[in-house]
Formats: sequence, structure tokens, C-alpha cells
Amino acid sequence: MSAKTRIRTALRIAPVVLVVPTLLWVWTRTVSADAPAQRERAGERTATERVARGEYLVSTIGCGDCHSPKIMGPEGPIEDTSRLLSGHPEGTVLGTPPALGSSWIAATSSDLTAWVGPWGISYTFNLTPDENTGIGSWSEETFVQAIKTGRHMGVSRPILPPMPWHFYRNLTDEDLSSIYAYLRSIPPVRNRVPLPVAPEAAFATPAGG
Repeated sequence: MSAKTRIRTALRIAPVVLVVPTLLWVWTRTVSADAPAQRERAGERTATERVARGEYLVSTIGCGDCHSPKIMGPEGPIEDTSRLLSGHPEGTVLGTPPALGSSWIAATSSDLTAWVGPWGISYTFNLTPDENTGIGSWSEETFVQAIKTGRHMGVSRPILPPMPWHFYRNLTDEDLSSIYAYLRSIPPVRNRVPLPVAPEAAFATPAGG
């Protein structure tokens, strides 16, 4: 092969030699950037992504409306972030619930953590990871089963109104798993919520715990 032929061959090959590595670099960067989306499509999330997803769901479906004690803000009651999702405050005395008639089926405490209706009196549960008074001893399976079955810890007493577990049970297992992961990540609050009061006793004595 003459020198001129070798030069012409080299010039024809040079663009390919330059372009191929560039295309490989672009492809690698694209795959890396798309990895979170690929994991989501595959139903997989990192621990950090699960917690973030759980926080989004908890804030979107309004868990804190009932499960967080309130303090007064400039525009009305707001969640007390120091007791986030810790349930009805232990030791609170509410007084005798109001009488309910055909036009009113339910009533609630000023901070929405206690409710009264035909089911009796229900108190919102402590959802923080406290081992003794919250869900710190619950496994992920226990939490998911509680939502799916509408029973405390998935096997015990019924979860009473106004908890809309009938709707939350339609969340995917991945979403429920993410909610559990987020609840495990928040600060534990020691707060023993009182047990529900049966209908026949609900209007007889002052409520509270």
C-alpha cells in the first residue's frame, strides 16, 4: 500500500474513531441519568427514595390532619411539628361529648385527634416510631396488613372512623411500604393514646386520656 493510499484510508477511518467513543460517552451518561426512572418503572426504590415518596404521600393524603396535635397559627390551627403524627395527646381531658342527632352524625375535638359518633369515641393513633407507644415495634408487614384489613396491627380490634382505611387499602404495596419507611424516619414521640370508648359509654362520662 502506497503512502497516499494509507493517508486516504486513515482519513476515512478517523471520523469513526472519534465518533464512536463520543457516542459511548453520551449513552453512558444517559443511562446513568435515567437510572432512578428505570428503578421506578421496575418497582424498585432506594431507601432514600422510599422515605421521600412516603413523606409525599403522608402530606398529600392528609395523615397529619388527624394524627398530629395542633397549635394555633396566624390563620388557625396548624400541626405541632414537635409532636408530628404522635396522635391524640395523652392526658387530655375533653369533657362530655356533645349529643348527636339525626342531622349530625359525628363530632371532633378542637385539634381533630379525637372523634365521636355511632362507633363511640376514637382517638388517633401514635404513628411515630416510639417502641412502646407508637409503631416502633411494628414490622412493615404488620403496618401494611393494618391498612389492608382495617384492624389494629392487622389482626386485632377494628380501626374506627374517621380513619379512611377503606380507601388507603387501595394504595399499592410499594406506596404503603414507602409510607412505613417515612414513618420510621421521623422522631419518636412517647405518647400513649387512650383506647377507644364503646358507644354505650361514650356519652356518659368526660372523654380523654
